[in-house]
Amino acid sequence: MTAHPPFRKVLDGVATREQMFQLFSRHKDTPGIDPLSGTPYSAEWFEITASEYHFMLDLLPPLFMRTGMFGMSEYKAGNVTSEFFAIRIRGRERWFHGFCDLTDRQSPDKMRAAIIAHETGASDSMTRSEARGDLEHNPCRTQGDRPQRRPRDRVGRTSRQTHDSHQRRKA
Repeated sequence: MTAHPPFRKVLDGVATREQMFQLFSRHKDTPGIDPLSGTPYSAEWFEITASEYHFMLDLLPPLFMRTGMFGMSEYKAGNVTSEFFAIRIRGRERWFHGFCDLTDRQSPDKMRAAIIAHETGASDSMTRSEARGDLEHNPCRTQGDRPQRRPRDRVGRTSRQTHDSHQRRKA
């Protein structure tokens, strides 16, 4: 199993467009590391503006999209790609960029939880999994954020079996 580095904020404040592009390539000339592995970038994040978030969304087709989150279809290196987050923190919409190693499928969700924990000051008093749990029970989340489950009486049945059982109930 691959050990993932802890999530870390790499810029205080909100990055300008120029700073954002500089941060995208900040490890390219660092001696002693392999930037092609993606490892130096993995788990780094910083805050961006709404216009930069939407600019990046329009730049390439996303690898994936979920409510308040999308991943770039172009990988940085290895299994590391850019993830962009729109997160409401303390009633204010904010936007973030992070590099996630997609060998861990939960990496974008973990990064989102780590950003929220850091930005709300919960990182000292709350684990990432607890922060993620708070997100899962947030009544303000949209239906697209919640895992979809089929009703219990339909699991493993064909549509014909379900139709027949409904007909028997009506009779």
